[in-house]
Amino acid sequence: MTRAARALWFTSAGKCSIRSGPLPDPGPGEVLVRTLHTAVSRGTETLVLNGSVPANQHSAMRAPFQEGGFPFPVKYGYLNVGVVEQGPAALLGRTVFCLYPHQTRYVVPDHAVTPVPDAVPAQRAVLAGTVETAVNALWDARPMVGDRIAVVGGGMVGCSVAALLARLPGARVQLVDVDPARRTTAAALGVDFATPEEATGGLDLVVHASASEAGLETSLGLLRPEGVVLELSWYGARRVGVALGEHFHSRRLSVRASQVGVVGRPDRTHAERLALALDLLADPAFDALITGASPFDDLPAVLPRLASGDLAALCHRIDYGHAHDR
Repeated sequence: MTRAARALWFTSAGKCSIRSGPLPDPGPGEVLVRTLHTAVSRGTETLVLNGSVPANQHSAMRAPFQEGGFPFPVKYGYLNVGVVEQGPAALLGRTVFCLYPHQTRYVVPDHAVTPVPDAVPAQRAVLAGTVETAVNALWDARPMVGDRIAVVGGGMVGCSVAALLARLPGARVQLVDVDPARRTTAAALGVDFATPEEATGGLDLVVHASASEAGLETSLGLLRPEGVVLELSWYGARRVGVALGEHFHSRRLSVRASQVGVVGRPDRTHAERLALALDLLADPAFDALITGASPFDDLPAVLPRLASGDLAALCHRIDYGHAHDR
């Protein structure tokens, strides 16, 4: 009897559904994983749900185990934690992280999964891909001991960056967001909080992760002369305007891109970077980023609400405890 698995597919603008499909038996060098949890990468998956991935970025935006193509129909996602049910003895029964979409069970090469350290709960491990992005951002930005830093945009990525910067000795770190409710999150992460109007300027580094023109303007305005904005936002097909005729040249400011597809250090691999992110998730402070959870069967209704902002969340976890393959 052929086994089946159920997966979320983005089917048309603003709509998605769960589809059943055949699940192959694992071959040599492969593992069968039963999903425990996935997480919604809200910014990226909103672009996918709305059909807003630019045509010239279809290749760059492709997830490792994506099926279908942009704009639709497409099976997309990359924050998956599960348990190995079949595979090499060293992995059998292990909890693993994989860059796999929202699906009840799946088969992948054994090198595509990374064991979750015993000190990291499976529910928290869904943050691994986001913390990996934050690790790469710090490798690109190279903050120094004692730096004055702001993270503009208190979403999933921005908060992950702030959590890592909080560990930098002597650094003064503030999380800047238009939503005062992020003050509680900032406190849990061990950093200061400010609205854009309250933010302290004269900074060495600003990491921008709000994906808005206003956020980028705020970021540039907070810098000291020779300061740097590290741009983490992904804007999709939107064009972004920013004033470069005021203090940009006189202060000799810089805007630098950071993108997780390229490892920010030549002496590290993608696998090493992901393993480091999982190790860092032993810190329970990251639990502040998981602000909601829903069962897998509710995902087609939940995802549009997350995309519209009707359901507010940083990281929204999807639980598979009662999901059945059929």
